[in-house]
Amino acid sequence: MTDPRPLSPSLLAAAPHRGMFLAGATAVLATMTWWTLDLAAVRYAWGWMPRPDVPAGWAHAFFTQYGMLGPFIFGFLLTVFPRWMNQPALASRRFLPVFAGIFSGYLLAQVGLVWARPLVVIGVASMLAGWIAGLSALFSVLRADRYRNRSAVSCFAALGFGAAGIALFLAFLLGAPAYLGWASLKVGTFGLLLPVYFTVAHRMVPFFTNVVVPGYRMVRPTWSLPVLWALVLPHLALELLQEPRWRFVADLPLALFFGWHWLAWQPWKARRPGLLAVLHLALAWLPVAFALFAADSLLALLSSGGSPLGRAPVHALTVGFFGSMLVAMVTRVTHGHSGRPLAMGPVPWYTFLALQAVVIARLAAEATPAGSAAYVFAAAGWVVAFLPWAARAVWIYLTPRRDGQPG
Repeated sequence: MTDPRPLSPSLLAAAPHRGMFLAGATAVLATMTWWTLDLAAVRYAWGWMPRPDVPAGWAHAFFTQYGMLGPFIFGFLLTVFPRWMNQPALASRRFLPVFAGIFSGYLLAQVGLVWARPLVVIGVASMLAGWIAGLSALFSVLRADRYRNRSAVSCFAALGFGAAGIALFLAFLLGAPAYLGWASLKVGTFGLLLPVYFTVAHRMVPFFTNVVVPGYRMVRPTWSLPVLWALVLPHLALELLQEPRWRFVADLPLALFFGWHWLAWQPWKARRPGLLAVLHLALAWLPVAFALFAADSLLALLSSGGSPLGRAPVHALTVGFFGSMLVAMVTRVTHGHSGRPLAMGPVPWYTFLALQAVVIARLAAEATPAGSAAYVFAAAGWVVAFLPWAARAVWIYLTPRRDGQPG
């Protein structure tokens, strides 16, 4: 049964995840709706659709990474950092500025994309201020624990890369060389998102599986996170140096590294319940993505340049892994922190399965000419896939917990 009580925006102050996840769910639809319309405007020559004053592809990538996924990351980490380190929960005065800065900045920037560049600048500056507030709040927990929790240290380091990435894009908007704007996108993917996602998976997926599966052998090596950073940073450096031909020296080991972990976590034992199965299914995209990165790099080396696979590898990573894991993990946190059963349910299942079709469509679009209708349909597919999930999530964050508990 649905809760008959009215929506209450004041509940956004009840727990860190409420406001941040609401911001992310809103951005899931807003960012991709704008991107779909922009692609369609170019493809079908729609004169009525305002074009942004910054490169549209860069705006899409920047706001997807920092404005859409960033709030989900902060909502999760502001909640679990104290739990990971046995510290008191953060007070609302510590997490509400994060929500206000990032979300208001994101909304202002979105208006600016179709109206005026100065609003984009102000919006990104506000996002950076909110991001720094989030780092400050998390640092207080990390310092109280004396930096002993490796998962927390890894996530915090990645969020530091995120702050640097936003600062780079802001500098570009203020007139710095365009390279900085482009670099911010690479930092967002490989300095922020990939380390955070894998660090959280490394900590939580074996734990969740061990709780549910009888006789499960939990594998969580202490060497995983140092090796992750030792491989990801060279990949990022080669990206920033624009040397795709030699990127395979990091990508081949990364593909093996992620593949080993996926198998070590025994996905064949995690077919039920669905909320556990989707975590393992989402993780399968990670070794696939880096196998594609490695193949693209080797093909570029053999052909003396270019990017033979286009943007297929990065979309296998971003839409495939980041998107699928977003549905799996956020659904679990949302249900658990709203007093609902830890089960997928029809709406999350629809979104997860529809997203798999979107990934395949986006990868297939690389075989079509740039600007073809396939790109428009793939972007629109994201909106169609996420619409019921995001709408349901926003409703949950604005209503009380079903079990009557605080938070």
